[in-house]
Amino acid sequence: MSVEILVPSLPESVSDATLATWHKQPGDFVNKDENLVDLETDKIVLEVPSPESGILTKVLQQDGAIVVTGDVLAVLEIKVLDQTESDADEAEEPDQSVTEEMPLSPAVRRILQENNINPHDILGSGKKGRLTKADVQEYIDKQQKQEVKVTQVETVKIETQSAPVSGPAVSSNFRPEQRVPMTRLRAKVAERLLQAQQNAAMLTTFNEVNMQSVINLRNQYKDRFLQKHEIKLGFMSFFIKASIEALKKYPAINASIDGNDIIYHGYYDMGIAVSTDRGLIVPVIKDADQLDFAGIEKSIFDYGTKAKDGSLSYEDLTGGTFTITNGGIFGSMLSTPILNPPQCAILGMHAIRERAVVENGEIVIRPIMYLALSYDHRLVDGKEAVQFLVTVKECLESPAHLLLNI
Repeated sequence: MSVEILVPSLPESVSDATLATWHKQPGDFVNKDENLVDLETDKIVLEVPSPESGILTKVLQQDGAIVVTGDVLAVLEIKVLDQTESDADEAEEPDQSVTEEMPLSPAVRRILQENNINPHDILGSGKKGRLTKADVQEYIDKQQKQEVKVTQVETVKIETQSAPVSGPAVSSNFRPEQRVPMTRLRAKVAERLLQAQQNAAMLTTFNEVNMQSVINLRNQYKDRFLQKHEIKLGFMSFFIKASIEALKKYPAINASIDGNDIIYHGYYDMGIAVSTDRGLIVPVIKDADQLDFAGIEKSIFDYGTKAKDGSLSYEDLTGGTFTITNGGIFGSMLSTPILNPPQCAILGMHAIRERAVVENGEIVIRPIMYLALSYDHRLVDGKEAVQFLVTVKECLESPAHLLLNI
């Protein structure tokens, strides 16, 4: 009996997907629920599992094909192996069963297969020892460095055996180029950023914040915080809490434009921009105002882990009323973040640097961070934008505002 492997129902607002990678080829035996193929949308990668055990007899869509819900991807001949066939199959493919015992994300599985790596050769750093994309990439980098060292040693040996040759240096005309199609995510990011610049009256206002109070508070309680909540206390939770307080005072910054209407959101879904190998993604912490510091930090950690191993769901990336992006982790000192439509504002964090500032008529050294708020001037007035940023600054320079809700 044959069954068709169909494109599953795509998430809402996703019209089509790109066939990224086949993990099985015609003639291969597959087990029930084993992943057959990865489908890439503009936000996430979807796995298509086998509905039954059997033999993949025909593949109808090749890598790179654009597919929609209900399209036929392949044909599977249902077959249940008897014990003799099962033992023979295990003997022929000893590594396959070992690989399947370890839960792997589509991105991790793809890299392992492309580089012919046994996942058990790598120590996972994810939850419960799960293998992340960063773990695999680090393993590959180490292998490549070792190969380079071996090559360099062999080259030195050859050169020491050859007589030196004098003469003019020979210039190389080797100018490599590589043309590759954009990933769905990269193309979508490009489209949205261009849309933001073309369809919004975007301006940016700046301020600076003295981070000394936050640093002191964090240093004083970080060990107890970790011991009680089993999560590290970072800086982002302070910025999320400070932003929520400012959004409550200036609700227009938490609003969005829909045609000729303004939608004022009575909730605070905070988007946190995350850079991945596939491009920029923005997981959303829903109802962030109802979470304490520990709840926010756990949400950030979970999203960071999912982003590394490519397991973010479509629901993780939908919605959002305000976004925070931290270019400081890459060393950025100052930038003008671009809006994340349909949101009307985005807060940019930057690197903390010791600077000379004047306090009470004296020059002192303080850890300073520059803040940038980009906003849609069609909805937000300059006065509101400036006052919003001042409120964030006040909350961070006096964290009692956040802890005592005053």
